Amino acid sequence: MKVLAAMSGGVDSAVAAARAVEAGHEVVGVHLALSRQPGTLRTGARGCCTIEDSMDAQRAANIIGIPYYVWDFSERFKLDVVDDFIAEYTAGRTPNPCMRCNERIKFAALLEKAVALGFDAVATGHYANIVDDEQGNRELHRAAAWAKDQSYVLGVLTTEQLAHSMFPLGATPSKDEIRAEAAERGLSVANKPDSHDICFIPDGNTRGWLADKVGAEQGEILDRSGDVLGKHEGALAFTIGQRKGLNVGYPTDDGKPRFVLEIRPKTNQVVVGPREALALAEIAGTTFSWAGLDPLASGFISEPGESFECHVQVRAHSDPMPAVARVDAAALDAEGIETGPELVVTPHEPLNGVSPGQTAVLYVGTRVLGQCTIARTVSAVPAQV
Repeated sequence: MKVLAAMSGGVDSAVAAARAVEAGHEVVGVHLALSRQPGTLRTGARGCCTIEDSMDAQRAANIIGIPYYVWDFSERFKLDVVDDFIAEYTAGRTPNPCMRCNERIKFAALLEKAVALGFDAVATGHYANIVDDEQGNRELHRAAAWAKDQSYVLGVLTTEQLAHSMFPLGATPSKDEIRAEAAERGLSVANKPDSHDICFIPDGNTRGWLADKVGAEQGEILDRSGDVLGKHEGALAFTIGQRKGLNVGYPTDDGKPRFVLEIRPKTNQVVVGPREALALAEIAGTTFSWAGLDPLASGFISEPGESFECHVQVRAHSDPMPAVARVDAAALDAEGIETGPELVVTPHEPLNGVSPGQTAVLYVGTRVLGQCTIARTVSAVPAQV
């Protein structure tokens, strides 16, 4: 096949590109430039897609022996990832920018351009597997190395995107093996540290970055009954589950610490409560998708609206939790307005510290069935009003 290898400048994508060449494919390497302003992305291998990363990718492509290009996706990245990040926080939700980057940049904008140019597939260094069932339908599965498994951040992929995706590292049992292979191939990135943190926040100070972008205004801190406990200097500075920095006085009436339970951007209020109130009995979202065949076509349910057993994972490195899920055809929002179909997930045991805006990925065994952006949660501990 004709394969476009997305090369971030790290060891994983370099080895993935080399393996695609060895498999007999016609491979072209591409690095995505996501910012036109030097200094807005991190340096020193803390983030990804920096100037240094571009140079590392270039050197790797030269050693592998493939053509190499840099594509400017900075405008699309600002619109679909950075602006989305700001909008989600402004709405009181906790976004996952890496998930959005995979969804809208690496497996939407990049794939669109690749297919338009005649490429059959895009290869990346993600740790995940694609498996064809007996009828030839493509399924996304966890990687062999669960410690490095990245199927969670790929849960946003659609059936069409899976048809043009390639993950050459999926069956590799460990990252150490990838580094050893890179060294044998003479790739200078063999011992390069893994990327982490939010690439478009240079100093890592998310609160300060958000305050600079959208400002901060004093508001009220409430308990679950609506009583005012104190004041805050900006709701965007808080995250669900946060304990420190709450100006509510101590000790509290019951002597227990308080945690952030809810952020209300319309009224600029922060709701706090005891630790046990962080437990959630239900999560749901109207923005959802299936990675391959949906539950009905997969045979997990016999008719629309039925519940099915699954596991739900709400963070990239959290444990999957047993749950049941269903799709409600006509859900209602908090104001009683119909929102259309909603994916509802009920864990067997309550989930803790989960925030609207996060992504819930559903698994059946090792298979990634689909995902939703959490828009609504139901506490497992009713408020005492």
